[in-house]
Amino acid sequence: MSGGITDGPEVVNFGCRLNIAEGEAVRAAAREAGARDTIVFNSCAVTDEAVRQTRQAVRRALRERPEADVVVTGCAAELEAARFADMGARVVRNDAKGWIESYKGKNRASTSSARTELEGGLSSPQFALSLSEGRPSLPYTPALSGTDHARAFLGVQTGCSHSCTFCATVIARGTARSATVEDVVETAQIALDRGQHEIILTGVDLASYGDDSDATLAALVEALLALPIERLRLSSLDPNRIDDALFALLTQEPRVMPHVHLSLQAGDDMVLTRMKRRHRRADAVALVARLKAARPEIAIGADLIAGFPTEDDEMFANSLALIDDCDIVFGHIFPYSARAGTAAARMPQVGRAIARDRAAILRDANMRRRHAWLDAQAGHTATMLVERDGLSGRAENFAALSLCAPAAAGTIIPVRIAARIDDRLVATEQAA
Repeated sequence: MSGGITDGPEVVNFGCRLNIAEGEAVRAAAREAGARDTIVFNSCAVTDEAVRQTRQAVRRALRERPEADVVVTGCAAELEAARFADMGARVVRNDAKGWIESYKGKNRASTSSARTELEGGLSSPQFALSLSEGRPSLPYTPALSGTDHARAFLGVQTGCSHSCTFCATVIARGTARSATVEDVVETAQIALDRGQHEIILTGVDLASYGDDSDATLAALVEALLALPIERLRLSSLDPNRIDDALFALLTQEPRVMPHVHLSLQAGDDMVLTRMKRRHRRADAVALVARLKAARPEIAIGADLIAGFPTEDDEMFANSLALIDDCDIVFGHIFPYSARAGTAAARMPQVGRAIARDRAAILRDANMRRRHAWLDAQAGHTATMLVERDGLSGRAENFAALSLCAPAAAGTIIPVRIAARIDDRLVATEQAA
C-alpha cells in the first residue's frame, strides 16, 4: 500500500462473494460523498484468520498513510468495533456501508438529526457508528460487483435467521433480508448492459431468499432467466432448502450452470446436531445422488469445517469420507475457530493444532478427487467464459481453464481440453 494522497476512495474487500458485490456499492457511495484520501476495508469475520488479516491491513494503512481516512466496515467491524476504533480507524456498520453519508469527511464530530439517526450515537473518540446491539435489520438493496471480472457477482440477500452454533453471521449482519425480485432483475440488467454474460447470485444464506416476503429463490431464478442471461450460477446453498422447483432449475435449465455448492459443514450426524444444522449426512448424500442422476455433469462443491468442538477421530473420519460419498471436487475447507458470542465457543474445544491438521487432511483428499475429476476431462469440449486477462476463465462446471492463446475478454467460447496442469485445465479455442 503506497503512501500519498489518492484521487478517490480505495476499497479493499475481504472474504465472500457478497462482500465483493457490496464493495462496489461502498466504492460508489464513497465516490459520491467526495471522499478522496480514503481507504475502506470491507472486512470478513468467518474465521479468526479473516479478522487477523483485516487488523493487519488496517494497522499498515494507519502507519503508511497517517493522513488518510481509514474506514473499517463489514462483519469484522460489527464484531470488533471498539478494537478497530481504538486502533485509530473509523467504523461503519454493515447496514450503512453503502450509504453516501458514511463517507462524508474524516472528522464526523459534527452532529445533526440525520447523522444521529444514521449512527445511533457515538461509541468512541473515532466516531464509530453504533453496531448490531439494539438495532433492527434494515431492508436490503441488491449489490453488484464491478467490471474487474468478466463475471458479475449479484448480492440478493443478506443476514441469517438460523442459529448455527459456530457462526457469528447473525451477530454481524442481522436477520435474513432479501432484495425484491424487481430490484434484482433491474440490477442484473445493468450487468448485462455492460457486457457481463455470467451472473453469480450470492448472499449470506442464499437459499433463504424470499423468506421475508412471498418470493422464493426458484421464482427469482425464473424471473432472471426472462432476461438474455447466457450463464447463471448460484453460490452456496443449504441442502435442506433445495425444493422441487429449484431442483428442476438446477438440473434441467441449461443456462443455470452445472455447479452446485452445498453448505454441508460436516459429515457426521452428531457434529451436525451440535452445529444445529438442519440436515443430516444421509440427506446430503441422497441429494447429490439425485442431482447427478438428473444431470450427470454437475460438479459438487461444499463448505466443510474441520475440528469442530467435541469432534473425535470417528466423527472426523465421517467428514473425510463425505468427500468421496458426495463427490466433492470444490471444497471450501477451513479449521474451526471459536467466534465470540457463539454457543460453539463454550463447547469443549479440540484444539487449534488438531483442527489445522484435520483441515489439511480434508484439503489433500479434496485435491486428489478434484485432480482425478479434471484429468477425466482431457479430450472433451466445453464452453469457457474468458476473464479480463484473455487467457483464463471457467467452464460451465466451474473448472478453471487456461488458454494456449488469448481470446477476447468477456466472451464465451467453445474450447477443447488438452490436459491438466496442477489445478487448471489447458484448453484450445475451437471454431464455433
